[in-house]
Amino acid sequence: MRALQEKIKQDGLVLSENVLKVDSFLNHQVDPLLMKQMGEEFARLFAGEKITKILTLESSGISPALMAAMELQVPMVFARKRKPLTQDSDMYTAAVRSFTKNETNKISVSRSFLNGTDRVLIIDDFLANGQAANGLIEIVNQAGASLAGIGIIIEKAFQPGGRELRSHGIRVESLAMIQSLKNGKVEFLEEAYAK
Repeated sequence: MRALQEKIKQDGLVLSENVLKVDSFLNHQVDPLLMKQMGEEFARLFAGEKITKILTLESSGISPALMAAMELQVPMVFARKRKPLTQDSDMYTAAVRSFTKNETNKISVSRSFLNGTDRVLIIDDFLANGQAANGLIEIVNQAGASLAGIGIIIEKAFQPGGRELRSHGIRVESLAMIQSLKNGKVEFLEEAYAK
């Protein structure tokens, strides 16, 4: 997605060979027009999949997931990282290790929001090692729902998550695929192939 790539090049900050900071438009401050465009693109990519629910992880996945849900006209559910007092104990849960925060969270979704009749599209902000995606897949499996695929905003193609998910036959659609963050520069996968 060209608009996303341009935004990453313009406003993304490469903090190391493994970390890209995009908090000025994706996961602290949000660019609503870009979120709308990403939601439209995910809806286009997964249009024929008969999706009934979109599942994401709080908090960075909520904005693009909500826009995709609006385009597909289905509910969006987000997995919580902390259980609020108002949430009952009838939950699907999974452990998710965060690469950037260096912590493990127990994520949860109420059983009343996902069930065996659902066809689920997972949407998340980053795909690196695949920990968040695997945790969300585990919740889909616990619900007995079927997985339509995974939509990712930014995939770090130099890390194993995307390859591993695809090797299990899971459809993964990434709007921007980064080949490298070396020397403080973002290089997208298609740029690497063009060399």
